[in-house]
Amino acid sequence: MSALFHKKEKDQSSRWRASLFYLLAAVWSVSPVTSSEEVPRQFRVWVFGDAHVGTDIGQGRESLAEAIRQSESGGELGGPPFDWDIAIAVGDFAGGFGVPTDEEGEELVRQFGVMQHHRREDVYSLAGNHDATLYTEPTQWWFRRWVDPLGENPLFSGVDPEKRKYQPQGTWERYSFRAGNLLFLIMSDRNDLPPPIGRGKIDAGNAVGGYPAGAVTGDTFSWWRQAVEGNPDAVIISAHHHMLKETTTASGEWEGFTRQSDDTWRPLYHGYHATGAPRGASYLYFVDGKPDAQSFEQYLAGSPQAIDVWLGGHTHLNPVRRTGDRRYLERKWGVTFINAAALSRHHNPLTVPPSSRLLTFTDGSDQLRVQFYLHTRDIYYQGWYADEEITVTLSKPFRMGIGDSDEVGN
Repeated sequence: MSALFHKKEKDQSSRWRASLFYLLAAVWSVSPVTSSEEVPRQFRVWVFGDAHVGTDIGQGRESLAEAIRQSESGGELGGPPFDWDIAIAVGDFAGGFGVPTDEEGEELVRQFGVMQHHRREDVYSLAGNHDATLYTEPTQWWFRRWVDPLGENPLFSGVDPEKRKYQPQGTWERYSFRAGNLLFLIMSDRNDLPPPIGRGKIDAGNAVGGYPAGAVTGDTFSWWRQAVEGNPDAVIISAHHHMLKETTTASGEWEGFTRQSDDTWRPLYHGYHATGAPRGASYLYFVDGKPDAQSFEQYLAGSPQAIDVWLGGHTHLNPVRRTGDRRYLERKWGVTFINAAALSRHHNPLTVPPSSRLLTFTDGSDQLRVQFYLHTRDIYYQGWYADEEITVTLSKPFRMGIGDSDEVGN
């Protein structure tokens, strides 16, 4: 009996060990064990613009809040949520063609307030042409009060500068910040300057609207150039509301409009105003008041790869429409140009599906992944539009700083 008992015990033990082996093997095949050192850390930058909250809320749609909810929790139409560490908002928060109002500013702050997993201070913003006030008013008072990139008016904007993970250096008009070896150079549009650079009369009734051509001051260009030349070891990301000339979709001369049979112009991407520099309506046209200055373009042509990325918006694009035979992302002068417009669904007469971009930097890698997110089902399923996902090569590998992200990339 004793020998038989020991034999049964041995057989049961062998079967138990075999079962455990197969169970562990199955688990390992589904979820391979890796150490955190084997998975490179990632830094994700969500880029969006042209929410035009006043326009869309007038149609019952929360253009900004809806996108934020989708990023954090997923969309009602199946769009997946996605992680992001910081966001770059490339302007045109306001939706009106006249001077933005405090009422729209309050609506903007309310929509920013839907964040559940991020802070308002995780978003770094710049002014677009629609955000501008008149040159006869306090300089850019609406943008500075309600968007407030430096947290100078927290009672209005809700921005607490002490909560910024990456502290900006500069002014509301132009500022920089660092994340690892990334250097962000953020520049606002100056549509508040006197016409024809900025807002002027757009009809016989003396209504005042926003001229679409982009503008910066000479001081801003000098600041940008000095920052570029003083940081050769950085991966430099520049941002302005406008794209540079002939870089992405409809960023060339007169490409904001359609010429009709009688040689007049019909608005397409942008409103046509004969006295508002329509030739340059689709790109950064003025520098220090000089039309078609091309200061940035000439600098980059003479110094290829001086920066890595230029982020912008302004021209609301449909990914299948390629005016000028250019896409939302193009390479020129060793620079990757990315148009991130637009979150608005109702501001443009064209069929423009609300969209944004996600940039993923991987620690130790020179590869930048750019993804295209559709926030509605206007042309395709809500979520990632795989046809427009592109990987580009940076001038140097991205290096994360200590504490740049608490998440480990997959």
